[in-house]
Amino acid sequence: MIRMNNKIGKIVVAIILIVIISCVVYFGIKYGTTQNLPKEGSITNSNIHIVTSLEDEISDNTAWCGTFNLIWNDLKNDLVKQDIVFALQLKMVENLNKGTFNTSHISEDSYYKVYGHPNKILKEEIEKAIKEKFNETSDILDNFEWEDRNSDDYFLYAMLKKEFKFQCVFTELENGTFGKYNNVKYFGINTDTDEQVRNQVIVLYYNSKEDFAIKLLTKSNDEVIIAKGNNSNTFGEMYDNIRQRTKEYNGSPSFSKKDILKIPNISFDLKKEFEELENKPFRFSSGAEYFIDKALQTIKFNLDKEGGKIKSEAGMSTKLAGIIPSETREFLVDDTFTIFLKEKDKDLPYFASKISDISQVQNEIQENERIVMVNGKLYYDTGRTSNELRCGMMDGNITSNVNSGEIPTENNQANFEGNYGYQYGKENAIEVNIDDKWYVFETNE
Repeated sequence: MIRMNNKIGKIVVAIILIVIISCVVYFGIKYGTTQNLPKEGSITNSNIHIVTSLEDEISDNTAWCGTFNLIWNDLKNDLVKQDIVFALQLKMVENLNKGTFNTSHISEDSYYKVYGHPNKILKEEIEKAIKEKFNETSDILDNFEWEDRNSDDYFLYAMLKKEFKFQCVFTELENGTFGKYNNVKYFGINTDTDEQVRNQVIVLYYNSKEDFAIKLLTKSNDEVIIAKGNNSNTFGEMYDNIRQRTKEYNGSPSFSKKDILKIPNISFDLKKEFEELENKPFRFSSGAEYFIDKALQTIKFNLDKEGGKIKSEAGMSTKLAGIIPSETREFLVDDTFTIFLKEKDKDLPYFASKISDISQVQNEIQENERIVMVNGKLYYDTGRTSNELRCGMMDGNITSNVNSGEIPTENNQANFEGNYGYQYGKENAIEVNIDDKWYVFETNE
């Protein structure tokens, strides 16, 4: 049996939380099959997408963790001994082959990895190792075949686990809004927060409340960096951009008494099978042809006023196929954001996630109700659409907007973006043309 255990010198841990607030949405990116692990306290119906590399293009609500990179590196470097190439090469495979993230970016006490021939002995060895090192059990080992496997088959596995506490507990703030949602849980700093809490915040750069980055210190050597305002297409580009802008910033790094900070609680638990990598032949350097018959990854992440923790697993099995050839600054994290985890003094992060839909990572939140004021009456979105035949003339148009969650106070004013036209419908109703659909709004007045 062939095995490779993690061997790396002690390095300092860092956690980076980068929050990007922009209207960049990548709906054209193909999503893989994502399942969710039912764990108490986390969002388990999340639609967060998982990418495999820092170089992969990302969509809103996306996560990355380096565990899959660790097992891919072992497959490529120790077993295949060359780049992994499919007949129709995938961009994600090209990015994985780069090996950008590796064991030099994560400390030995934070991960475990091994590979060998799949059998019950290897499975029991993994279960014992992660129990002893992390006091954890696996969420993926039972998804793989362990009996009656060919002696030429391989199984590769990695687990990463980290926990950190802030130097001081942040203030639990009042629930607020995030995009179109309200009742969102926040923590951070307000005017009543102790000076010690402020001292654990370092400003990396600040241009406006839509464009900033800060660093939060922890009791360990972990750091949490929150940033807002980055339109990059990959986690790698986002991270490099923040590093560069931090170098160029000449403003005050201190978090002053006037400054405020607001960060949403985060909790998600993901499991993904990378079906796009499976059942595609590739060659070892020896000429043997293999294919990946199953590739899985899990990511569980939590962040609140006290600190955070992450647990991630990756597993992959291969089969032999044959032989062939000074102002008040507002650091408000209340819309789309991205999170990176890295180790201090290391060049690359080991985890990333972009979240734009807060309902995917928090329970008990509510979507803001859409309201329009017409002729002094408030009309509320019923959620219904109308297919009635109608003329092309509008009876009126929305001419002004207030923030989501607020109540309109002027005629032809709405609490959602857009200057849409409307027509009078049946009694006590108007119908608003939004993106070529007629939505029915009704009043009780």
